[in-house]
Amino acid sequence: MLLTPFEWTIAKRYMMPERGEAVIAVVAGIGVGVVTLSVAMLVIVMSVMNGFRAELFDKIVGLNGHAIIQGYGGKLDNWRAVLQDAKAAPGVVSASPLIEQPLLASFNGRAEAIFTRGQTQEDIAALAPKVVAGNIAALKPDAGKVALGSQLATNLGARVGDFITVINPQGQSTPFGTVPRQISYEVAAIFEVGVYDLDERFVVLPMQDAQTLLMMGDAVGMIEVQVDDPDKAAQIVEPVRQKYAGEVAVVDWKTMNSSLFEALQVERVAMFFALSIIVLVAAFNILSSLIMLVRSKTRDIAILRTMGASRRSVLKIFVTTGSVIGLAGTLGGLALGFLVLFFRQPIVRFIEIVTGQNLWDPQIRFLTELPARTDPVEVGLICVMALGFSFLATLYPAWRAASTDPVQVLRYE
Repeated sequence: MLLTPFEWTIAKRYMMPERGEAVIAVVAGIGVGVVTLSVAMLVIVMSVMNGFRAELFDKIVGLNGHAIIQGYGGKLDNWRAVLQDAKAAPGVVSASPLIEQPLLASFNGRAEAIFTRGQTQEDIAALAPKVVAGNIAALKPDAGKVALGSQLATNLGARVGDFITVINPQGQSTPFGTVPRQISYEVAAIFEVGVYDLDERFVVLPMQDAQTLLMMGDAVGMIEVQVDDPDKAAQIVEPVRQKYAGEVAVVDWKTMNSSLFEALQVERVAMFFALSIIVLVAAFNILSSLIMLVRSKTRDIAILRTMGASRRSVLKIFVTTGSVIGLAGTLGGLALGFLVLFFRQPIVRFIEIVTGQNLWDPQIRFLTELPARTDPVEVGLICVMALGFSFLATLYPAWRAASTDPVQVLRYE
């Protein structure tokens, strides 16, 4: 719908109401403001929820793999054969043995429940970017050194160089009963994954040391598998499950974290529809401002019609006026949304200082910082929705304006 210079001139004139039409200007300004706020809120909320899901996925799956092949009873004796078959499966990027066992750790009279995680040297080296203190490379077999999660180190009061005691309740059997196995380890590094529950529980040590601590001999607990398509992780490792049916259990990341990710998806969809109602409210504001404009400009419209302006021209003038209001609000909303996302962490800290409340408690939110990841497709959908509602809101007032009968109007002037 191309505008002629005449139509564009009239449309610009109507976008800036005269001094005596302050009410129309206020209503139109409110329309722009509501569109701006609604678009900004949609962009911010959807980006934060996408970031929350993506960060959880990256950190949880990055530490636990896309699928786990574990032996019944917590032990996998023929793990080398299973590992070889897992690596050979089409779609598998990598596979490595792993030992994970809940135990206890103590230091200076403090005790904490932990997850002891025995890993290969390659997997331990991959933690290097997450190390906040110490040297992860110091974790060598039989060196008697471990790495702690940052929150666990805080809870225990342990620092790099301190010695903690790891307690295995399933110790040696004696005539007086079972004596828990206790081994002292030096803290060589402290890491921070970014997921509170993991940073609060994990103790990483070399595979051989974990086998000694847990008295597992040459066995491991499970095999961690990374695949090229996470959504098809279960299908990719299915051949391994079928070959070793009755010996191993296969669990993919969707099953391990199903309730969490399903809840996030439901909340994401619900928030999108709830916030979309604000865009609809903004469209009604544009509708009301245009109806008031048409009523105040009835005489001007009649004069335009007598001067030769067609119904189509009048229709285009008022559609353009309302659409520009929607466009201005949409662009303003995008700018405001991206600005808030860029400064989201300082904004959270400022609100916490002003209110005295902890808005982002890692114990509840899982992550240590407010995440955000903007999806261009979603942003495009938000813009189309805002512009679409704004355009639809212009149709009725524009049709009313185009239907003005100049004879009837001017007869009573």
